[in-house]
Amino acid sequence: MKIGWIGLGHMGSPMAKRILNAKFELFVYNRTQSKTEELASSGATVCTSPQEIAEKADVIVTMLTDNAAVEEVLRAENGILSGLSEGKTVIDMSTVSPDDSVRFAEWVKAKGGHFMDAPVSGSVQPAKEGNLVILVGGEKEQVDVCRPIFDVLGKTVIHFGENGKGSAAKLSINLLLGLIIQGASEALLLGEKLGLKKENIIEMISASACNTPIFQMKKNAFLNETFPATFMLELMSKDLGLAKAEIEKNAMSLPLAGAVEETYRNAKANGAGKEDVAAVYRELKHLNF
Repeated sequence: MKIGWIGLGHMGSPMAKRILNAKFELFVYNRTQSKTEELASSGATVCTSPQEIAEKADVIVTMLTDNAAVEEVLRAENGILSGLSEGKTVIDMSTVSPDDSVRFAEWVKAKGGHFMDAPVSGSVQPAKEGNLVILVGGEKEQVDVCRPIFDVLGKTVIHFGENGKGSAAKLSINLLLGLIIQGASEALLLGEKLGLKKENIIEMISASACNTPIFQMKKNAFLNETFPATFMLELMSKDLGLAKAEIEKNAMSLPLAGAVEETYRNAKANGAGKEDVAAVYRELKHLNF
């Protein structure tokens, strides 16, 4: 199985490296070509366009920032659809809206191909380790065909149903992720305001039923108030905006979702977009101290 990979950012690069290390034949494309150099030195073939990727690979994976980027690599003059032939598979692992995933699937199927939306839950370290949770929408038969790829990238693969359902799952889990990080930040700040030492609050949360793996991953960032990105806050803000749009479209009342989306959006506007999601702590601190 020949794999084409488009998008070598914080997540895409370690994921593509795992594919190459698993001895798949790998073709790569990235708009910034310098990001392909490490993979090329390890045996990947660098392509000059998404069209070339689609012509050479059996399965084309996209891992991009947003729906506009995915649409561009699909529909541009030298895009995936220009090189796609019948029977090939496109897997979009980006985080986009369910409606966008359905739209992308229709374009690919019109060319005789298969499409899966398969965003992931997890950040850079799980990507390096192959411990992502892969959330899939699409035909079950194609999930089975692509299982060897998914097994290299993730510890768990969950098939949610037809196209769009993987993207819906990603919005659901990222809403919870945003809430947990903001909730931990608010608990810390309340304790600090009441005169407690931050390290003691962190110890308390770690020993309590409220402890979570994500809190353990972020506790040093909270303690030291330094936020090198493993999941950029601007991407979380984008995902929460997508979740908010789905909530409104479905006439739901989810008060916490609205509040958390506003906090991350404000943190991005105040310059924290390229920092880690845990930088939401600092945004809230500025409001209260």
